[in-house]
Amino acid sequence: MTRPNDAEPRRISVLLADDHAAIRLGMRMVVDTAADMEVVGEAGDGALAVGMARALRPDVVLMDLRMPGLDGIGATRAICAEGLAKVLVLTTFDHDSYLFGALEAGAAGFLLKSAEPVAITEAVRRVHGGDQVVAPEVTARIVAAALSPGSGPTPAQGQRPELQVLTDRELEVFECLGEGLSNYSIGRQLGISETTVKTHVSRVLGKLGLASRVQAALFRHG
Repeated sequence: MTRPNDAEPRRISVLLADDHAAIRLGMRMVVDTAADMEVVGEAGDGALAVGMARALRPDVVLMDLRMPGLDGIGATRAICAEGLAKVLVLTTFDHDSYLFGALEAGAAGFLLKSAEPVAITEAVRRVHGGDQVVAPEVTARIVAAALSPGSGPTPAQGQRPELQVLTDRELEVFECLGEGLSNYSIGRQLGISETTVKTHVSRVLGKLGLASRVQAALFRHG
């Protein structure tokens, strides 16, 4: 028997933004299978996504990048600028430039549309909790684009006085971030636990004034 004071925990509210109805249906099924979250709306273009974010104030927006009219980058910029919700981008890697644009617009995470359902729901939870979530494949792709011909030479560490604030271990982690490695891979490479890796990553980002591991990778090769 439920007592009056036994209120259920508030579920994470999610807005879906994708111009393909079939993909929205798939994402809805993924979100609705999680007991701690719920879909509160669906938008088929960026302008509608912004309008619905203003009206519904969801916790997280699952955002496609390529949509007619106002695309996902423009929608992400507007939603983040107004502080309406956290934005988790779902990408298929069609255009690397979209990834850079979404990063600059303030997206809190990047995930592949092909990700397993459990990875998507966990990413929603982490983004809602204030974490940055970036699929290792996304980081690697962005780094590869940054290192493509014409992107310019990579500065040596000795020429980057900003890095002097990092300890030797933090520098090692920073280098791994530059390679687009996941926390698990960094731990294996450096012989430390994932928990320790997370601590070092947090310190590296904080000391360098960066918002995400993607920004750290770009900074490493910038």
